[in-house]
Amino acid sequence: MLKTGTVTSVFSSGKPTTGTRTAAGVVCAAASCALLLTGCGDDTGKQSSSGAHASASASSAEASGGLTQDQRERAGLIPADKTGYRKAASIAVHEVSGGTLTQSELKRDNNGKPVWRTTVAAKDGTKKEVDVDAANGKVARSRTDPDQDSDDKREVLNRLAEAKISSQKAVDTATGRTKGTVTSVELDDTDNGTTIQSVDVVTTNDWNKTTYDVNATSGKILRKHVDRD
Repeated sequence: MLKTGTVTSVFSSGKPTTGTRTAAGVVCAAASCALLLTGCGDDTGKQSSSGAHASASASSAEASGGLTQDQRERAGLIPADKTGYRKAASIAVHEVSGGTLTQSELKRDNNGKPVWRTTVAAKDGTKKEVDVDAANGKVARSRTDPDQDSDDKREVLNRLAEAKISSQKAVDTATGRTKGTVTSVELDDTDNGTTIQSVDVVTTNDWNKTTYDVNATSGKILRKHVDRD
């Protein structure tokens, strides 16, 4: 409570003025109320908007469950997978005699069903696409792209020849660093032409995705990237 009787205003004459003292008290009280209503200001006297922004961000996060769109998609997709990477890879490879897995990714098909979309290379370099139903482990679709020419097949064979580290070995390397669920493996090349096994691991406590690029010749981890979006 503001006490007008404890403060006096002193002018150049040196005499206290009671009326002015009371008026000053009223002004101070009004200023205090205004300050309480508008929030704290910074050292320059300008009101800070960071509190409002933080409140809006918190409300937005609360409305979305604290997850981004990609994280929500992972949270809905991974629990629906009853097959797992290892089993799906084995099922897909058995569709191609002497085949080698070059890609496998957990995703939803055009009907929204969870599938492992895999690519298996035959001995001559021909790639076959095999979809494995993630719910029951059955082959949902199998097709060979008819547009593959000799150059395409040669590129696949060259990449396979350089890959001394299998997809499974790369998965073991990645999950040895980050405990989680494997959602994608791909035999690929970097921009400088290095053959890699790229592995995605999702941690289900926060639904973040960690990508490991493993040198397919040496087994060394070339890159680690955590996707928190």
